[in-house]
Amino acid sequence: MPDRETGPDHEQDPLAVPGPTEWGEHPHGMGPWTDEFGTPPPTDPKYDPELLEHGDRRNVVDAYRYWTRDAIVADIDTRRHPLHVAIENFAHDANIGTVVRTANAFAAAAVHIVGRRRWNRRGAMVTDRYQHLQHHTDVDALIGWAAEHDLTIVAVDNTPGSVPLETADLPRNCLLLFGQEGPGVTERAREVATMTVSIAQFGSTRSINAGVAAGIAMHAWIRQHADLDDAWS
Repeated sequence: MPDRETGPDHEQDPLAVPGPTEWGEHPHGMGPWTDEFGTPPPTDPKYDPELLEHGDRRNVVDAYRYWTRDAIVADIDTRRHPLHVAIENFAHDANIGTVVRTANAFAAAAVHIVGRRRWNRRGAMVTDRYQHLQHHTDVDALIGWAAEHDLTIVAVDNTPGSVPLETADLPRNCLLLFGQEGPGVTERAREVATMTVSIAQFGSTRSINAGVAAGIAMHAWIRQHADLDDAWS
């Protein structure tokens, strides 16, 4: 079947358009249930009948093989962390897909896209179907939402006066806020952040790719607050 994450519609709004069952999108996985286990397929409603019949080669951990998308999301929801991630998208930033994929890996509560609603999903590698996404028209809208949900905003940017991420105590109920590639976090975002943290660098480049920086910062939160007994590996 065709790759549903490429082609002319790959930039359709993921916040409004559900995707179909994604077959054939990963080289690994398992074949039809009867071929793999030699038993009749299970009848538990968490399983997808089409995946049981044809096999499951989605980019999901083995514990979720053959599960419906809704069942996977519901299970992750029981284990999501109180970590939120926001990225500014005023110039169609290409790093959002990577941020979404990493947030999914760390079971972040939600990814917040600030500014433009549309973004290129290719870098998310289908993980946007399992990750909660929210859109905010501007930074002030994000601020209001964070205040309502008692989240501390922490900007991530290498600016004067920032606190080294390597020594920072990140709040547990936290919203990590990232700027766009190049300009970084907007001035308004820095104004409202409780603190700004920076990532130590030792080479010639003035900044780290925004998607990479987001992964580093999210993992710093994981090291401080996550229960590693809950990790898959």
